[in-house]
Amino acid sequence: MQKKNIVFIVNTPEFFLSHRLPLAKAAKEAGWSVVIVSGSGLAGEKIKALGFTHYEVPIARSGQNPFRELWTLLCIVRLLLRLQPRLVHLITIKPVLYGGIAARITGVRSVVAAISGLGTVFHSSSDGGYLRRMLVKILYRAAFKQVRLRVIFQNSDDKNALLQAQAMRISEARMIKGSGVDLQEYPVVPEPGEIPVVVMAARLLSDKGVFEFVRAAEILKNERGVGVEFRLIGSLDPGNPTSATEDDLAKWKRGKAIRVLGYRADIADQYGAANIVCLPSYYGEGLPKSLVEAAACGRAVVTTDHPGCRDAIKPGESGILVPVRDSVALADAIQLLLESPDLRAQMGRRGRKLAEEEFTIEKIVDQHMKIYEELLAT
Repeated sequence: MQKKNIVFIVNTPEFFLSHRLPLAKAAKEAGWSVVIVSGSGLAGEKIKALGFTHYEVPIARSGQNPFRELWTLLCIVRLLLRLQPRLVHLITIKPVLYGGIAARITGVRSVVAAISGLGTVFHSSSDGGYLRRMLVKILYRAAFKQVRLRVIFQNSDDKNALLQAQAMRISEARMIKGSGVDLQEYPVVPEPGEIPVVVMAARLLSDKGVFEFVRAAEILKNERGVGVEFRLIGSLDPGNPTSATEDDLAKWKRGKAIRVLGYRADIADQYGAANIVCLPSYYGEGLPKSLVEAAACGRAVVTTDHPGCRDAIKPGESGILVPVRDSVALADAIQLLLESPDLRAQMGRRGRKLAEEEFTIEKIVDQHMKIYEELLAT
């Protein structure tokens, strides 16, 4: 019997560790030979230390140089020819597109494509955005012409977008809500007393809503005199054109409306030390991990009525939805929760129940493993 071997292809080793490590461990425990392919990053050594084989390929996360992109595709083709996997699992946009095309070229017969958001290109209204969107649709169609294909979506908007683009068949689509959360690592603890805390944890990108978050803090603290502390967790992303800058950080620190904490790995502790979790994103989200973690911690959420974000909560039950790019509406929703501790606690309990029902890492891993076996059985 042919050995079951799987190759994960992902943009960065850090993303693999934060979003897909439990799945790779489960596959290995089930007898699969597991290889991880990613762009460069310091976390590559940690992947190897965990006992996995790891290869680097040149994946530029936001680059659009056609020669570099072609080189990325050729490197993936060469690696797949060498590894001869029975199944490839493609994660994040460029690995899905280039990995899918490479799988066709090299004859890989089973492909899983994980759509963790479609990025900003599907939401752009500019002329340039329209042209890029047409190109990306063509690439998705090419990547999804597989012998055996399953495309995993985290929200229905992304699924409908690719169905409308005629990139795939409805029978090839599967829905799995996020990358899962270990409930033991994200316990529910009592809310802190004294001054309430509102926290946002994300990469510091404009389309993650970071500027709206800062403005909402200014409205509540400086204009309305509300006693509250705003904490911003996350790092700059210099390779991303929508990243905030060092000047922005300096300005926010001088303004004192928010505390800038930088990158933190202890998100469970940070959420436990907060009363409300906020993510005013209008990025092309799949299902934001930060909101899944907030639900697990039993914290009320304020987020945007935007694909992915609205799928991570029960609107009106575990959190509040606000329009995108609307700092006043964001401030209003936060103030409502600040002034309604009973409602906040009720939403937190509903969020934890949602996490227990839909977001547990055990459930997410099991759903993936069933897809793998389904593909190999056909």
